Amino acid sequence: MFEAVRCMWMRGGTSKGGFFLAADLPSDVASRNAWLARAMGSPDASQADGMGGGHPLTSKVAIVSRSARPDADLDYYFLQVVPETGQVADDQNCGNMLAGVLPFAIERGLLDAADGVTEARVLQVNTGAVAALRIATPGGRLRYGEAMDTKSGIEVEIEFRDIAGSKCGQLLPAGSAVQEIDGIDCTLIDNGMPCIIVAAAALGVTGYEDPADLEANRELRRRIENIRLKAGPLMGLGDVTEKPVPKMMLVAPARGGAALCVRSFIPHRAHRSIGALAAVTVATAALLPDSVATPLARNGSGSRRRMTIEHPGGTIDCILSLDADGNVKSAGLARSARKLMDGMLFG
Repeated sequence: MFEAVRCMWMRGGTSKGGFFLAADLPSDVASRNAWLARAMGSPDASQADGMGGGHPLTSKVAIVSRSARPDADLDYYFLQVVPETGQVADDQNCGNMLAGVLPFAIERGLLDAADGVTEARVLQVNTGAVAALRIATPGGRLRYGEAMDTKSGIEVEIEFRDIAGSKCGQLLPAGSAVQEIDGIDCTLIDNGMPCIIVAAAALGVTGYEDPADLEANRELRRRIENIRLKAGPLMGLGDVTEKPVPKMMLVAPARGGAALCVRSFIPHRAHRSIGALAAVTVATAALLPDSVATPLARNGSGSRRRMTIEHPGGTIDCILSLDADGNVKSAGLARSARKLMDGMLFG
């Protein structure tokens, strides 16, 4: 039995969780998942008997190894442990936890830090897409100091490549920019994260509410889940009753000079911020001619767009490059990561 496993707890962007070397975990999937659920303290909404924080954002796992592929240096496999049920799901990627992969790999000796800037190509195993990560390593050392999106950490530049249709097979899996579901116009889109984008006003809310108020609105949550369940088959995801994707994004005009304001459900809890890949997907939707987000957004101009997405916890900057036809060809953002704990975790 695997009772204790070496683990590093890290914050990546606005998420945190356990980072493991693949070789340190049980090779049998069922044994591995059962161990991870126990280690997180699930099934239990509070996760009091484990390391999880009682919320999806703090109940995450990153499994890292050297990659065997010639186009990647590292493999990153993301798992979401559902606090209440103990389900361990790999139906999605996590761009926030991705921010911790390169620092973790250096910490564990999978890569050597260069003097100046260290780069790595990371295969996101859940989707098959490769992302390019860069961090500053002056003197060949990691320095967790001031970072852009939190009070401390190391800044990580992330460039996503070939992420359109990451889980659904194409950017607009339903074939058009707008689908009507339950009388509501929706944009079903996947540019790194399968999302359903709806104008908040269409659901009778402003889009500026505190997440706790949105969670308390039972009628809103009922309508959102009905839309999500009907969108799943349209997006090629099948029955999504027990799946963490697609995510629901309620959008509204930004109030603080950003491109767009969003309230995200992941999928049943209202997010205190927004996932990195979800932000990229929302920003991409805002650049489509006919999506529900476009008339609400400040889109700017040019072949390179900095799209600032406003969320309950602040903002996130997405940088999108467009081709000559106005299609998004690459997307990137800057996040941060910080090492919180390194030791042995008991399951």
